[in-house]
Amino acid sequence: MPPLLTDDVLDYIQRSVLCWLATADADGVPNVSPKEVFCAFGRDRVLVAHIASPGSVRNILANPNVCLSFVEVFVQRGLQAARVAEIVTPTAQRYAEWLAPLTQITQGAFPIPGIIAITVTAVEPIMAPSYRLIPGTTEASQVASALNTYGVIAKPTDA
Repeated sequence: MPPLLTDDVLDYIQRSVLCWLATADADGVPNVSPKEVFCAFGRDRVLVAHIASPGSVRNILANPNVCLSFVEVFVQRGLQAARVAEIVTPTAQRYAEWLAPLTQITQGAFPIPGIIAITVTAVEPIMAPSYRLIPGTTEASQVASALNTYGVIAKPTDA
C-alpha cells in the first residue's frame, strides 16, 4: 500500500500554520480545537504538541478516533487526515525522538507535557461547496472573494 502522506500532502502540512483537531468523548460529544505546533513524522503519522489541550487529551484517552484538518482560508481548500491518535508522555521510549521536531518548531517557547500522535489511515481533500456548485469557481476567484469578505487590502509591490 502506498503511503498516505505523499510528497504533496507533506508539503501541504509543512506550509500550514494552523490545523484543527476533531475529537469526541466517550459519549460521542464532539470537540474541535485549533493546534499550531504540529508536524508530519514519516509517511503515516502526524505529531501534535499537547501544549494547552486538556480536552483533546481527555477525549483521545476515551475515544482515539480523530480527524485533523488543514485548510487554506483564502483558497478555501485543504485536506483532512483521519484516524487513530494516542497520547505519548515523557515516560514513553519514543517521546524524545518525537519531541525533537516539535521543540524545533517552538524553539523551546512552550513546555510540551505530551504528544498527540496520529496514525493516518485516510487522507481526503476538503473544498468549499462553491467549487462544486458554482460553475467557473477558481482558486483565484475564491481568494478574491475571501480577501473582500475579510477586508484584506493587498500591499502594492515595489517595482
